[in-house]
Amino acid sequence: MTSKSAFPFLLIYMFLAMLGIGLVIPILPELLKEFGANGKAAGYLVSAFGLTQFLFSPIAGYFSDRYGRKPMIVIGLCMFAISNLVAATAGHFSFLVAARLIGGMGSAALVPSIMAYIVDITTEQQRTRAMSFLGASMSSGFIIGPGLGGFLAEFGTRAPFFVSAGIGMVAVVCSTLLLTESQSIEIRLMRLHSNPKRENIFLQLAQSVRSRYFILLFMIFALTFGLAHFEAIFPLFVTQSYGFTIREISVLFMVCSLIGTFNQVMLTSRLIQRFGEKPIISSMLLLSAVSLVFLLFSGNFFYVMVITMFFFTFNNILRPAINTLLSKEAGDEQGFVSGLNNAYMSLGQIFGPILAGLLFDIHINLPYLFGAFVLLVSTFVSVKWLRSSSGAIYQENKVLEVSK
Repeated sequence: MTSKSAFPFLLIYMFLAMLGIGLVIPILPELLKEFGANGKAAGYLVSAFGLTQFLFSPIAGYFSDRYGRKPMIVIGLCMFAISNLVAATAGHFSFLVAARLIGGMGSAALVPSIMAYIVDITTEQQRTRAMSFLGASMSSGFIIGPGLGGFLAEFGTRAPFFVSAGIGMVAVVCSTLLLTESQSIEIRLMRLHSNPKRENIFLQLAQSVRSRYFILLFMIFALTFGLAHFEAIFPLFVTQSYGFTIREISVLFMVCSLIGTFNQVMLTSRLIQRFGEKPIISSMLLLSAVSLVFLLFSGNFFYVMVITMFFFTFNNILRPAINTLLSKEAGDEQGFVSGLNNAYMSLGQIFGPILAGLLFDIHINLPYLFGAFVLLVSTFVSVKWLRSSSGAIYQENKVLEVSK
């Protein structure tokens, strides 16, 4: 298999990584009942995945640059399979949390390596479309997870984990046998012997604030925070507010994710080619915020489905637009910057569910109002950044005209 023919497999691997994040959400009430745990424990369980993903993402991105993309992808898939197997056989709540921590480590190894692999095998002209497909696999996995978990739970609470573990093992075998390395031996040897100094994750985050791509990383955080915030509390919200059943929630997630993914594949490249990444980012952030507020207006099942479909569509278009700009800013450090990308995404996955749970206990509508607020602030930040970037380009063009 050539590097370019590996693209469909990379999309599948990314889908699996994101699938593991949301798989636990619809079966969470039954798992808590089984282990006698409370609501606070539920927040920790959902956020545990993001915690280790956050801590290990930059390290994995660094190793991806030095040792190659394929080893990290295989390691990530192995940990994904192990985490689901541990969850499927857990006899105590602590083992369930441990499984989520292992899953986060696997995602940290997998996600930045896949993103860097795609950058390696695409030209700048191809990258927008490639990132659109990658964003579709990420978003659909993150969103389909709860729906699939709800359907499989009808065969038993642990059934989703057993099925995911089996699929993960098949992916490990396929990636080991079929996937080729996207980086040449010369590049890997050069990076292996260059031995650049890397700070720990917290110093990297502090330094990223001053980097040229910080605004993009902040938007990755806001996007993921909004989606995790939405998803973590959604089953409780629609159950208590509108009386939805678990089956209705599963159907809603599955249908909306499929429509949102289809809209992303069909619309993202066209919209970016016509308007550019920056206006699309600002628009999608604003529309995502508005859709969260509109979710509070009615409990009609089809109304909720339409609003949720719009929210997923806006998020699905937003992610590849940000990733494309980030890859352009990354230069020769694709693996490292992809690791930071994953770290900011992990922060959203950590704080989104925790804050959603705390706000839900105060008032049932607060999680979505606060999520909308975060997305709205991000919209203003992106608009200001867009204007400042446009101004810098204008000044540069004026200098060039004068020099001529």
